[in-house]
Amino acid sequence: MNAAIEAVNVSVAYDTRPVLLGVSLRIQHGEVVGIVGPNGAGKSTLLRTLVGLITPTTGEIRLLGGPVRAHRHRVAYLPQREGIDWTLPLLVEDLVMFGRVPHLGWGRRPGDRDTRVVRQCLEALGIGELRTRHIGELSGGQQQRTLLARALAQEAEILLLDEAFMGVDAATEDVILALLARLRHDGRAVLIVDHDLTRAAKAYDRLLLLNQRPVAFGPPAQVLTREALRVTYAGRLVALEEVGAVGEVRS
Repeated sequence: MNAAIEAVNVSVAYDTRPVLLGVSLRIQHGEVVGIVGPNGAGKSTLLRTLVGLITPTTGEIRLLGGPVRAHRHRVAYLPQREGIDWTLPLLVEDLVMFGRVPHLGWGRRPGDRDTRVVRQCLEALGIGELRTRHIGELSGGQQQRTLLARALAQEAEILLLDEAFMGVDAATEDVILALLARLRHDGRAVLIVDHDLTRAAKAYDRLLLLNQRPVAFGPPAQVLTREALRVTYAGRLVALEEVGAVGEVRS
């Protein structure tokens, strides 16, 4: 079976400024992989490149065994919450319905199945009762659940999640972790940016430590070493008694 995501020696530059250098990874179906690294490490850029929003300067990306352009509709991308205009006059279910666009095409009205999928996704994220609420009335955790419901509504085989846990409460964190477990069980491939190394050590099958260049890629127990973390965070890592108890890192 083809890998869900395969990147070989991918580099990205903005004008002449390098942002990613020589990133290679291979992610299988049914695998949840975390990306960790300091601010400015290229984590969001990597997701945007994998989904086809940025063209790499070098290297090759294949999704589901084929070129990105052929399979973009099979990839759900969750941007950072700050990238959404929450003042738009949309109801929660309207925003989630955008996840159905790859199935509908532009201009077609949603059918009964689309409505059913949207409501099922809202229920799965524990916000079914919010479907007729204006998106501007949502809390941070509710906003994140809504965006995850939109990604889920696409019924994609690959999910790229940028900072899915950013600014959420404990209840929302538990909901997201349960969702990741279900996606793994369903054979989806998930690549998620996360800052919390304690969570990353427990929740993900493999981790990519990234600081423009890949520092390490593999099972958490193998890559969360003091040396790898020192290189990744360039000495800005909070010192703790043991790597298995690493907490949230910000730079």
